[in-house]
Amino acid sequence: MSSNLVQAKLTVRTLQAPPLSVKSGRFRSEAHRMPPTQAESVIKNIIREIGQECAAHGEIVPETLVAFMVKAVVLDPSNGFNTDRTLTKSDVQKLVKLCVNRLLDSKNPSLDTVKMQVYFDMNYTSREEFLEEHHRVIESRLSSVSREITDSRACVREELESLYRKIVSYVLLRSGLGSPTDIKIVREATAALQSVFPQTELGTFLTLSKKDKERQLKELTMIVTGIRLFNRDCGKGGEGIDDLPAILQEAIPATTQHVDSQLEVVQEQAYRYTAILEKVAKNPLMSQELQPYMLREALYNVRQCEIFLRVILSDIITCAQEVEMMIKQLEAQLEQLKLTVKSKTAVPTSQVFPIFIALSNLWTSFQDETVLISILSNLTTHLEPFLGAHDLFFPEKVIQVLLDGVTVKTDVCRIKEHIEDKVNVADFKKLEWLFPETTANFDKLLIQYRGFCAYTFATTDGLLLPGNPSIGILKYKDKYYTFNTRDAAYSFAENPENYIDIIREKAKRNAELIQLLELHQQFESLIQYSQANLRRKVTHSVQTDHSHMRRENCSQVYPSKDVGTQSMREGSSRVPRPQIYIAGLRGGQTKTTYGVKVNLTRAVDET
Repeated sequence: MSSNLVQAKLTVRTLQAPPLSVKSGRFRSEAHRMPPTQAESVIKNIIREIGQECAAHGEIVPETLVAFMVKAVVLDPSNGFNTDRTLTKSDVQKLVKLCVNRLLDSKNPSLDTVKMQVYFDMNYTSREEFLEEHHRVIESRLSSVSREITDSRACVREELESLYRKIVSYVLLRSGLGSPTDIKIVREATAALQSVFPQTELGTFLTLSKKDKERQLKELTMIVTGIRLFNRDCGKGGEGIDDLPAILQEAIPATTQHVDSQLEVVQEQAYRYTAILEKVAKNPLMSQELQPYMLREALYNVRQCEIFLRVILSDIITCAQEVEMMIKQLEAQLEQLKLTVKSKTAVPTSQVFPIFIALSNLWTSFQDETVLISILSNLTTHLEPFLGAHDLFFPEKVIQVLLDGVTVKTDVCRIKEHIEDKVNVADFKKLEWLFPETTANFDKLLIQYRGFCAYTFATTDGLLLPGNPSIGILKYKDKYYTFNTRDAAYSFAENPENYIDIIREKAKRNAELIQLLELHQQFESLIQYSQANLRRKVTHSVQTDHSHMRRENCSQVYPSKDVGTQSMREGSSRVPRPQIYIAGLRGGQTKTTYGVKVNLTRAVDET
């Protein structure tokens, strides 16, 4: 360890207080402790050394995960780091050793959960932000082609012909309807372009300003795209155009089925772990033979995965709804175009151009949904490895023995057991209770601890049981709490701060609980997390405070109204390994359009 780590007088509070920037993997320091650049350099060195130590043991650990682990180790009071004392060389060595040991611990459900959280935070974003980023990437990929066209000073015939060919290529690349190297596709696109923009108009085009040229290129792309889509529908063209509506109608139910099957697996595991932990709580002797903390960490693991899968499923349902609406709009636009054109030899552009543009915009939306479904399917697939250690920790034979004499209850069953139990408001003069029949947007309230019972978690050393909103939701200091029984509600209400403190202390020892239970605000004074704690992702977009895991009942543990899924039709095909990502859906070097994953860390203005 280099001596400058000691000379910098780095304190634990410096490690704790600043927010984590995932893109750089660094912490910003407090100005009164040391110059920001110096603290960043020191902490970056610590993170780098931990990464190198792990690599030396054959484990390649992402910088983001290392940074998260540094905070988790410092936060845990059992590790003995004083928040104000300057870190000595031995302190730093201790920090490095503890982090390396935890990162190399393969028999640790807690580490799997942290890895899952980091992975999801780095790869998931809201559909709005993703589409915004996706379109920005497309624009950056097209910028060089666009610039060649708009900067052209073509004069002679050969230069003008070359410029026109570039415009055709641009149209194909932007539309994503086939490759600009396929002769049949190029001929079809050229014919469509010539019908609205003959080569003789290049002279006028060249006199336009750069912005007007760019605007006209985009408009020409939409018109040509609309023409080709119309011709395809009439059976007179459409070379290289995939039937995206049909593809999505098959892919969405298949992806939904895949997510549903994963959700069913993790929920069943969660119900069984919960039942065993309840049994252990009633029989202290079992704690001596079993490791309850491992069971709890395994429970946190599957509950976190369940939450992520619900977020994904919610987005897939949104995709299904969007696609269903767009298919109707597509049919309506094509029908209107047929009525407008009929058997006429000439139709005013004012009548058909807007429809061509509308068709083009709809098709772009179909392409967007195709990418989104692929990304969501890919996310689901990549969550699976974070669950792989359960069989190692608790083989099925062991679980069956532990479940002997135990009734495994689902979340819905637990809630139904106490559906008629309600808090008597008259028993509380100074506390406010909310009920579904008297509260507007009751099911939209953002419940603390992601809807789990606060009292049970605090008094059973971290057991997660779903709260029952029907019992009554406690409003305390502008936050909302649910409980699994009326007795739990009454007990918590007697001293809320006590139980809130217990939960906070528990989260310090199990850092995965900060995200699992959405405790970021409670730790702001120490670790300055926002709701978007790790969400700086590999993209350039930044998750807002309100969008991080804010899926109302989709991300909380309210019981589902229906066990089934909302998809447009049944699908039984096996879900393939996702291979379609972002780039390439708007044209490539082959006859068929393929999607290729792009690195979104690339600057937008790069060409």
